[in-house]
Amino acid sequence: MDESDRYAHERERMVAEQLLARGVRSEHVLAAMRRVPRHRFIPPEHRHLAYADGPLPIGNGQTISQPYIVALMTQLLELTGAEKVLEIGTGSGYQAAILSILASEVHTIERYDPLALKAATLLEALGFNNVFVHAGDGSQGWPEAASYEGIIVTAAAPDVPRPLLDQLADGGRLVIPVGGRGGQLLERWIRHENDYESEQVVPVAFVPLLGKYGWRENKWTW
Repeated sequence: MDESDRYAHERERMVAEQLLARGVRSEHVLAAMRRVPRHRFIPPEHRHLAYADGPLPIGNGQTISQPYIVALMTQLLELTGAEKVLEIGTGSGYQAAILSILASEVHTIERYDPLALKAATLLEALGFNNVFVHAGDGSQGWPEAASYEGIIVTAAAPDVPRPLLDQLADGGRLVIPVGGRGGQLLERWIRHENDYESEQVVPVAFVPLLGKYGWRENKWTW
Protein backbone atom coordinates (compact mmCIF):
# COMPACT_ATOMS: atom_id res chain seq x y z
CA MET A 1 0.00 0.00 0.00
CA ASP A 2 1.50 3.35 -1.02
CA GLU A 3 1.55 6.38 1.28
CA SER A 4 -1.52 8.08 -0.21
CA ASP A 5 -3.59 4.89 0.06
CA ARG A 6 -2.42 4.32 3.63
CA TYR A 7 -3.46 7.80 4.70
CA ALA A 8 -6.80 7.48 2.89
CA HIS A 9 -7.46 4.33 4.90
CA GLU A 10 -6.47 6.10 8.12
CA ARG A 11 -8.81 9.00 7.33
CA GLU A 12 -11.69 6.62 6.72
CA ARG A 13 -11.01 4.85 10.01
CA MET A 14 -10.79 8.22 11.78
CA VAL A 15 -14.21 9.17 10.44
CA ALA A 16 -15.77 5.85 11.43
CA GLU A 17 -14.22 5.41 14.87
CA GLN A 18 -13.81 8.98 16.11
CA LEU A 19 -16.54 11.00 14.38
CA LEU A 20 -19.49 8.81 13.47
CA ALA A 21 -19.10 6.86 16.70
CA ARG A 22 -19.41 10.11 18.69
CA GLY A 23 -22.41 11.51 16.89
CA VAL A 24 -21.00 13.69 14.12
CA ARG A 25 -23.69 13.30 11.47
CA SER A 26 -23.25 16.13 8.95
CA GLU A 27 -22.44 14.44 5.64
CA HIS A 28 -20.73 17.63 4.43
CA VAL A 29 -18.44 17.75 7.48
CA LEU A 30 -17.65 14.04 7.24
CA ALA A 31 -16.82 14.42 3.54
CA ALA A 32 -14.47 17.30 4.28
CA MET A 33 -12.75 15.32 7.04
CA ARG A 34 -12.26 12.44 4.58
CA ARG A 35 -10.84 14.77 1.93
CA VAL A 36 -8.33 16.98 3.75
CA PRO A 37 -4.89 15.33 4.21
CA ARG A 38 -4.47 15.97 7.93
CA HIS A 39 -0.97 14.47 7.91
CA ARG A 40 0.25 17.38 5.76
CA PHE A 41 -0.56 19.76 8.63
CA ILE A 42 1.46 17.79 11.21
CA PRO A 43 5.21 18.23 11.88
CA PRO A 44 7.19 15.27 10.45
CA GLU A 45 8.17 13.97 13.89
CA HIS A 46 4.49 13.53 14.83
CA ARG A 47 3.07 12.60 11.42
CA HIS A 48 2.66 8.95 12.35
CA LEU A 49 0.03 10.15 14.86
CA ALA A 50 -1.79 12.43 12.40
CA TYR A 51 -5.07 10.50 12.53
CA ALA A 52 -4.91 9.50 16.18
CA ASP A 53 -7.61 10.53 18.64
CA GLY A 54 -5.89 13.49 20.28
CA PRO A 55 -4.28 16.92 19.82
CA LEU A 56 -0.67 17.26 18.62
CA PRO A 57 1.99 19.97 19.02
CA ILE A 58 2.69 22.17 15.99
CA GLY A 59 5.22 24.63 17.43
CA ASN A 60 5.13 27.97 19.27
CA GLY A 61 3.33 26.25 22.16
CA GLN A 62 0.29 25.61 19.96
CA THR A 63 -1.57 22.43 19.05
CA ILE A 64 -3.73 21.00 16.30
CA SER A 65 -7.05 19.92 17.81
CA GLN A 66 -8.13 16.29 17.84
CA PRO A 67 -10.21 15.33 14.79
CA TYR A 68 -13.45 14.97 16.77
CA ILE A 69 -13.26 18.52 18.14
CA VAL A 70 -12.52 19.91 14.66
CA ALA A 71 -15.54 18.07 13.25
CA LEU A 72 -17.84 18.97 16.15
CA MET A 73 -17.00 22.68 16.06
CA THR A 74 -17.43 22.74 12.30
CA GLN A 75 -20.77 20.94 12.50
CA LEU A 76 -22.03 23.50 15.04
CA LEU A 77 -21.59 26.26 12.43
CA GLU A 78 -24.20 24.54 10.20
CA LEU A 79 -22.56 25.80 7.01
CA THR A 80 -24.37 25.53 3.66
CA GLY A 81 -21.49 26.58 1.38
CA ALA A 82 -22.45 30.21 0.83
CA GLU A 83 -21.03 31.68 4.04
CA LYS A 84 -18.08 33.90 4.83
CA VAL A 85 -16.35 32.47 7.88
CA LEU A 86 -13.79 33.82 10.35
CA GLU A 87 -11.42 31.52 12.22
CA ILE A 88 -9.46 32.72 15.25
CA GLY A 89 -6.25 30.71 15.71
CA THR A 90 -4.96 29.43 12.36
CA GLY A 91 -2.34 27.15 13.88
CA SER A 92 -1.34 24.58 11.28
CA GLY A 93 -4.14 25.60 8.90
CA TYR A 94 -6.04 22.30 9.18
CA GLN A 95 -9.29 23.75 10.51
CA ALA A 96 -9.17 26.45 7.84
CA ALA A 97 -8.79 23.76 5.17
CA ILE A 98 -11.89 21.97 6.44
CA LEU A 99 -13.82 25.26 6.48
CA SER A 100 -12.68 26.15 2.97
CA ILE A 101 -14.56 23.14 1.58
CA LEU A 102 -17.75 24.08 3.42
CA ALA A 103 -17.82 27.89 3.03
CA SER A 104 -17.38 30.35 0.18
CA GLU A 105 -14.68 32.43 1.90
CA VAL A 106 -12.53 31.89 4.99
CA HIS A 107 -10.52 34.49 6.88
CA THR A 108 -8.22 33.10 9.55
CA ILE A 109 -6.04 34.97 12.06
CA GLU A 110 -2.86 33.69 13.69
CA ARG A 111 -1.00 35.45 16.51
CA TYR A 112 2.37 33.88 15.71
CA ASP A 113 3.92 35.03 12.43
CA PRO A 114 5.89 31.81 11.73
CA LEU A 115 2.73 29.71 12.03
CA ALA A 116 0.74 32.14 9.87
CA LEU A 117 3.35 32.04 7.11
CA LYS A 118 3.70 28.28 7.20
CA ALA A 119 -0.07 27.74 7.15
CA ALA A 120 -0.59 30.20 4.30
CA THR A 121 2.11 28.52 2.23
CA LEU A 122 0.70 25.04 2.80
CA LEU A 123 -2.92 26.03 2.17
CA GLU A 124 -1.93 27.63 -1.13
CA ALA A 125 0.13 24.58 -2.13
CA LEU A 126 -2.83 22.29 -1.44
CA GLY A 127 -5.20 24.46 -3.48
CA PHE A 128 -7.35 25.94 -0.71
CA ASN A 129 -7.56 29.23 -2.55
CA ASN A 130 -10.56 30.71 -0.74
CA VAL A 131 -8.63 30.96 2.56
CA PHE A 132 -7.02 34.26 3.54
CA VAL A 133 -4.47 34.08 6.37
CA HIS A 134 -3.82 37.15 8.52
CA ALA A 135 -1.30 37.70 11.30
CA GLY A 136 -2.61 39.59 14.32
CA ASP A 137 -4.62 39.63 17.53
CA GLY A 138 -7.51 37.27 16.89
CA SER A 139 -9.41 38.42 19.96
CA GLN A 140 -10.21 41.59 18.02
CA GLY A 141 -11.56 39.66 15.06
CA TRP A 142 -10.99 40.87 11.49
CA PRO A 143 -13.31 43.85 10.93
CA GLU A 144 -11.94 44.49 7.44
CA ALA A 145 -13.98 41.58 6.04
CA ALA A 146 -16.93 41.60 8.51
CA SER A 147 -19.66 40.54 8.85
CA TYR A 148 -19.38 36.74 9.09
CA GLU A 149 -22.05 34.07 9.00
CA GLY A 150 -19.76 31.83 11.02
CA ILE A 151 -16.96 32.47 13.52
CA ILE A 152 -14.91 29.67 15.05
CA VAL A 153 -12.37 30.20 17.81
CA THR A 154 -9.72 27.53 18.40
CA ALA A 155 -8.33 28.92 21.65
CA ALA A 156 -9.94 29.46 25.06
CA ALA A 157 -11.21 32.91 26.06
CA PRO A 158 -12.09 34.07 29.59
CA ASP A 159 -15.33 35.47 28.12
CA VAL A 160 -16.72 35.82 24.61
CA PRO A 161 -14.82 38.76 23.02
CA ARG A 162 -17.23 41.58 22.23
CA PRO A 163 -15.66 42.32 18.81
CA LEU A 164 -16.50 38.79 17.68
CA LEU A 165 -20.14 39.19 18.65
CA ASP A 166 -20.23 42.53 16.85
CA GLN A 167 -18.71 41.02 13.68
CA LEU A 168 -21.23 38.17 13.58
CA ALA A 169 -23.91 38.54 10.93
CA ASP A 170 -27.58 38.38 11.84
CA GLY A 171 -28.39 34.67 12.05
CA GLY A 172 -24.69 33.82 12.22
CA ARG A 173 -23.10 31.33 14.61
CA LEU A 174 -20.06 31.73 16.85
CA VAL A 175 -18.39 28.62 18.31
CA ILE A 176 -15.86 29.25 21.08
CA PRO A 177 -14.32 27.55 24.14
CA VAL A 178 -14.78 29.69 27.27
CA GLY A 179 -12.84 29.13 30.49
CA GLY A 180 -9.32 28.95 31.86
CA ARG A 181 -6.40 26.66 32.52
CA GLY A 182 -8.51 24.17 34.50
CA GLY A 183 -10.81 23.51 31.56
CA GLN A 184 -13.42 25.16 29.38
CA LEU A 185 -16.87 24.69 27.97
CA LEU A 186 -17.50 24.84 24.26
CA GLU A 187 -20.24 27.40 23.61
CA ARG A 188 -22.31 28.30 20.58
CA TRP A 189 -23.75 31.79 20.17
CA ILE A 190 -26.35 32.71 17.55
CA ARG A 191 -27.13 36.32 16.68
CA HIS A 192 -30.71 37.51 16.32
CA GLU A 193 -30.35 41.16 15.28
CA ASN A 194 -29.14 42.80 18.53
CA ASP A 195 -29.78 39.78 20.75
CA TYR A 196 -27.75 36.60 21.19
CA GLU A 197 -28.81 33.06 22.03
CA SER A 198 -26.17 30.84 23.64
CA GLU A 199 -25.75 27.22 24.65
CA GLN A 200 -23.01 25.16 26.30
CA VAL A 201 -22.09 22.04 24.34
CA VAL A 202 -19.27 19.95 25.83
CA PRO A 203 -16.24 20.31 28.14
CA VAL A 204 -13.01 20.91 26.18
CA ALA A 205 -9.35 21.77 26.72
CA PHE A 206 -7.68 24.41 24.54
CA VAL A 207 -4.61 26.63 24.66
CA PRO A 208 -5.38 30.24 25.74
CA LEU A 209 -6.63 32.96 23.45
CA LEU A 210 -4.13 35.73 24.09
CA GLY A 211 -4.88 39.32 23.19
CA LYS A 212 -6.73 42.50 24.05
CA TYR A 213 -10.07 40.71 24.50
CA GLY A 214 -8.62 37.37 25.60
CA TRP A 215 -6.14 36.30 28.23
CA ARG A 216 -3.20 38.60 28.92
CA GLU A 217 0.31 37.21 28.97
CA ASN A 218 1.00 35.33 32.25
CA LYS A 219 -2.67 35.72 33.31
CA TRP A 220 -3.85 32.26 32.16
CA THR A 221 -5.81 31.10 35.23
CA TRP A 222 -9.01 29.24 35.95
